[in-house]
Amino acid sequence: MSEEGYKKLVAELKELETVQRPKISAAIAEARDKGDLSENAEYDAAKEAQGLLEMKINQLKAIIGDAKIIDTSKLKTDSVQILSRVELKNVKNGMKMAYTIVSESEANLKEGKISVNTPIAQGLLGKKVGDIAEITIPQGKISLEILNISF
Repeated sequence: MSEEGYKKLVAELKELETVQRPKISAAIAEARDKGDLSENAEYDAAKEAQGLLEMKINQLKAIIGDAKIIDTSKLKTDSVQILSRVELKNVKNGMKMAYTIVSESEANLKEGKISVNTPIAQGLLGKKVGDIAEITIPQGKISLEILNISF
């Protein structure tokens, strides 16, 4: 993963642990103070929110623990790899597009970042400028010509 993506995950984890966790603890304490817990929907909702938060915290810790930060200065642009920005042209209709191939946790289609696990990214990995990648997607097969590779 990129250093930027790693820093975002660490910041999100810190936010969850230092801000969200105390808020939920306070909500549970407030609901508990209202009396009978067997019929207290507010208490049940707060406990469920706490469980979901703890699950999210554990997931982030696992991702951060397994993360390997890639130094883009050591990557080459001779073939497509993770963190590559790839400019493509659909051979069939001539439409041009550009994607950056990132880790699953950094994927954001609005920013043009696709997960390395998507069919398009998998079909592009290892290809060079000028190659045409035949990729099977849910709608069928597409042919994408690689115009440029950068970081």
